[in-house]
Amino acid sequence: MRVQATTATPYATDADTVVVGVFEGERVEQDFGGGTLQSLLDRGEARATFKHLALAHEDSRRVLLVGLGPRAEFDPERARAAAAVAHARARELAAGALCWQVPSGFGEEVAAGLVQGTLLHAYRFERYRPASDEKRVERLLIAAPERLEQTVREAAILAEAQNRARALGDTPANDLPPSVLADYAARLADRHQSITVTIRDGSEIRALAMGAFAAVAQGSDQDARLIQIDYRGPDAAGPLLGMLGKGVTFDSGGLSLKPAQHMHEMKFDMCGAAAVIEAVAALAELRAPVRVLALVGATENLPSGRSAKPGDIVRALDGTTIEIDNTDAEGRLVLADCLCYARRLGCERLVDVATLTGAVQVALGSTYAGLMANDEQWAGLLQEAAAAAGEPVWRLPLHPEYAEMVKGRDAQLTNRAKRREAMAITAAELLHHFAGGLPWAHLDIAGTAWDVPRPYFVGAGATGFGVRLLVELARRVAAAADAADPPRAG
Repeated sequence: MRVQATTATPYATDADTVVVGVFEGERVEQDFGGGTLQSLLDRGEARATFKHLALAHEDSRRVLLVGLGPRAEFDPERARAAAAVAHARARELAAGALCWQVPSGFGEEVAAGLVQGTLLHAYRFERYRPASDEKRVERLLIAAPERLEQTVREAAILAEAQNRARALGDTPANDLPPSVLADYAARLADRHQSITVTIRDGSEIRALAMGAFAAVAQGSDQDARLIQIDYRGPDAAGPLLGMLGKGVTFDSGGLSLKPAQHMHEMKFDMCGAAAVIEAVAALAELRAPVRVLALVGATENLPSGRSAKPGDIVRALDGTTIEIDNTDAEGRLVLADCLCYARRLGCERLVDVATLTGAVQVALGSTYAGLMANDEQWAGLLQEAAAAAGEPVWRLPLHPEYAEMVKGRDAQLTNRAKRREAMAITAAELLHHFAGGLPWAHLDIAGTAWDVPRPYFVGAGATGFGVRLLVELARRVAAAADAADPPRAG
């Protein structure tokens, strides 16, 4: 879908379908025909209730009147939801060009929300279906008195990157093994001169002494990949930001086999990796002035005669020994070695993103991702970025008592605490060990990565959670560095 901003009134554009919002207790803005929309509202055919839709016609043009609810409650997230329901109706009407009027009193953030809600709702995973002859909305116009070209362009870049991450998450494991995910990441370097990609295979992972990562990978016939993506933006400022993604392209649980009922969903266990890959791609497209080193540990976790066994003890890259209490607690083993490697490569700030524990979904559902961090300032910056991006996080505590729970019996650590409590936190405490004192944050997205009931996510599937958050975090890191080191006079 092509997206553009315009300062023309919506009725002056060539859009065949115009969307006008109305707030509770207010009259309709951008009405036509002597108050046609207002008359619909007065008669009760239209309502200002949030997400309520009514249809009118202006000559050969369709006009959708969308209820926006109370003005005081309207924000970018509500804009995304309103845009989604409008796009759904526009598809039913076979609209070709859709024009949203930005409500008066709102500007860039709401305009971005309208773009994102429309594009996210437009996503369909149809790779394995016959080509559809259904007409789709081809253009989206955002009308406002002020010039919003840059805002609209950047919002479209983020939404398109999020949709690409969704497509990666939705692709089944037979067509997205670790090697194919690595090839996909490698193509970023072909598209962006600011990106370089380095891929290491299973033998190189073992040669690096990444014993925890290698233990997870050894049960599969598909060779693992360590994917390294280096991005340096123009006039890059700030510390080297390490973004790490869990890339388990299929997780059976290994010998600690998962129940069969939901195992088909485990193609989604690489959604953290998808978010990291597409966040870097978006940063490159935005030409963000930041330095990022992204690492993805890509592997399958399968049972075989070669699989790691419960009770095995492995040695991570930094020499730490880990007892494998349960082979289904594999993501933390992969990320442990990736964290060590990120430190070795000079990262100064770390954030990892992973569908790590079902426990975080029990605690927070699909509304918030879990955040755990070892540094107050870093956690605060990440929380601010999450709020600005519209991808909410809820901070859970770290504590020495939780860290004590992941101490091993025969090794330094165990990959799953014996006591079945605070399981999202104890998983994070294992990762905390490998942060090595650097400012580090862990995002457990197991509840937010797929099957989230939001208006702009159609049907079951991957959400691409984390793309917008990571981009906003990187931009804030660069902005903070720039503010701390202002340019000096000649």
